[in-house]
Amino acid sequence: MRQLQRTCRRNRRLLKTIAKEQSAKQLRLEVKPRQSHFAQSIVSAIGAAALIGMGTLAWAQENEEQAVLPEVVVPGQQERDEDSYKPEAPASPKFTEPLVDIPQTVTVIPEAVIEERGATTLRDVLRNVPGISLQAGEGGVPAGDNLSIRGFNARTDLFIDGVRDFGGYSRDPFNVSQVEVFKGPASSYAGRGSTGGAINLVSKRPLLDPIYVGTIGVGTDNYKRATLDLNQPLEGLQGTSLRLNALWHDADIPGRDVVTDQRWGVAPSIAFGLDTPTRLTLSYFRLDQDNIAGYGIPWVPQTNTDPSLAAYINDAPPVDFSNYYGLKDRDFEKVITDIATAEIAHDFNPSMTLRNLLRYGQTRRDSIITAPRFGTTGTQVTRNPQSRDQTDTILANLTDLTLRFRTGGIDHAVATGIEYSHETSVNYLRTGPPAPPADLFNPNPDDPYPFSVRRTGAKNDATGKSLALYLFDTLHVGERWEVTGGLRWDYFDLDYQSRAADGVVTPFERTDRMLSWRGGVVFKPAANGSLYAAYGTSFNPSAEGLTLASTATATNNADLEPEESRTYEVGTKWNLFEERLAVAVALFRTEKTNARTEDPDVTTDVIVLEGKERVDGVELSVAGNVTDQWQLFGGYAFMDSEIVESVDPDRVGAELPNTPKQTFSLWTTHRLPWNFEVGAGVQFVDSRLNTTAPPNTREAPSYWLFDAMIAYDVTENLTLRLNGYNLADEEYIESLGGGHFIPGAGRSAIAAADFQF
Repeated sequence: MRQLQRTCRRNRRLLKTIAKEQSAKQLRLEVKPRQSHFAQSIVSAIGAAALIGMGTLAWAQENEEQAVLPEVVVPGQQERDEDSYKPEAPASPKFTEPLVDIPQTVTVIPEAVIEERGATTLRDVLRNVPGISLQAGEGGVPAGDNLSIRGFNARTDLFIDGVRDFGGYSRDPFNVSQVEVFKGPASSYAGRGSTGGAINLVSKRPLLDPIYVGTIGVGTDNYKRATLDLNQPLEGLQGTSLRLNALWHDADIPGRDVVTDQRWGVAPSIAFGLDTPTRLTLSYFRLDQDNIAGYGIPWVPQTNTDPSLAAYINDAPPVDFSNYYGLKDRDFEKVITDIATAEIAHDFNPSMTLRNLLRYGQTRRDSIITAPRFGTTGTQVTRNPQSRDQTDTILANLTDLTLRFRTGGIDHAVATGIEYSHETSVNYLRTGPPAPPADLFNPNPDDPYPFSVRRTGAKNDATGKSLALYLFDTLHVGERWEVTGGLRWDYFDLDYQSRAADGVVTPFERTDRMLSWRGGVVFKPAANGSLYAAYGTSFNPSAEGLTLASTATATNNADLEPEESRTYEVGTKWNLFEERLAVAVALFRTEKTNARTEDPDVTTDVIVLEGKERVDGVELSVAGNVTDQWQLFGGYAFMDSEIVESVDPDRVGAELPNTPKQTFSLWTTHRLPWNFEVGAGVQFVDSRLNTTAPPNTREAPSYWLFDAMIAYDVTENLTLRLNGYNLADEEYIESLGGGHFIPGAGRSAIAAADFQF
């Protein structure tokens, strides 16, 4: 079965090569779209929106010579190639070129890598990408997928199908076809935030071919997981297909006491008009989680004077990393995420496509997680409750138009559109009697807590409105040069109310208008390779996290203008071994030119935009097949970070927090005779600082992780797979928080049965 799939891939590569040669000879492309009854009935619904681009198209046609139209892959209509390690392009219509011709570092983790590594969380998936560090949420940031990209916080830079996914929760990849990581300032693509980059999860969607696949797995640490992926074209309804993805997961965290994850999910979708000019997709997603979370181990603070901890000041205490400092009677984490989406797209002709996406999403978080903290003396640990009684919602509408035309001998690929979103966030404050302290060396999670945690009457209520207009154009100048440029204008308004327990409301309001842009030049010495140079900008408003404050030393002060960032990048990308293997190398510099800064030693000091932060680096990546039997996916990143300017002189020259100098990840599989396949993975994360505060000694040590996989095809419909993780049982720090750190998972193994029909 897999050998047949590889043969099909070789045939497709051959057809693509022929198509490129024909395009180079400027053969006329004549396509007659097939109209369906469904298309005829709904095309009028988007006709008005089509007027946005009709004038542009008419002008282009008046001036065009013979158009050379690059190969266009319509998202959602690709055939399912479950073994491919080398995606050809991002799913977003904002990117009109294949990966090899995009002047930016873009990593696409395909479904094949996600499945073979047995990834069950977004954090597992992102282990395959260098330059990403995990953070532990606390205080003003909810728990969930908190991370930084190239040294800069990216918690608000997570997207699903191009729509911001703001809710604080841990994402599961059961309904994901690929994960896209865009490095460098990407406000022109993503809007606010995205200094170091942005992450987009691409949802699975209905296809024309039937799919019946699933996985059942069991393992150590009470691991149990089942997934199902069904795609069924409907007989008698041409171009109509149903797809259903479902999940059930129940497992403890390897090497951790008490902490456990329980969740289920379902994602039905239906598509009309597949393989026709007009396509409509309706989808719904739900992920329901009932977990016991933990914030790990407290750092020993500078102020602690206990003699037994003197050697561990600003370091991890000498305790078992499995220790759990929370309370079973009090701590819990319940999160429900619902997302409903309607997307319609119409091809007016082979060079013009209009799409509209409407989405409503809601994340409801109800959680209490213990943040363990030391006092100034002794070895008792205070169990500080971090409460979240929060609901985040988003209503978003995205309309984009893609045009391809020729003027004056230059081919254009234009992507333009308008985006609007309405976001709300309500967090009710709660409190309860203090919990008994825990013993540092022998905490008891069964300590009684015969109280309840109740709302105080206080709450924080935010309403954010965003409007954005963008225009990107890629100019094909001859056969070897491409010039890419784009502008995006963002309007972001936040109304924020802080209601005290006595009912007194303190209102805040902030409106920002920013113009972001990017540009790049690509030189193609050969059809399968490129050299490029690029520049891009981004902005971080003070209301980025949908909160505002009046405190002079608060980074979300309502009077602060946005921070601004820029990135320079040069690199080269190549598709080698008959275009089966993609390799890339990039040199980059990212600068935050007006970073927020203040001097904590001056009591009257306030935060000002007079800092400067910089990350210089190099990144290498590889993805695809060396041979039909041998596949690779991985990368290496070197990052030299520095606080260049600050009003706090003690911080000048310090590294940025949570920014390891070196990160490396590689996953490789090899097909053996007798229906066996083996895989091996390695990950290295260098040491990184927890904070920039002097004396800058609180550091998480470097670590290596080793994984392995062996699979056996029992039949063409059934594969048995065994995955081993952290084989050396490395004790390491995975996520960093302000006063605590979260240890990484210990050694574990999972046995799974993959079936397909």
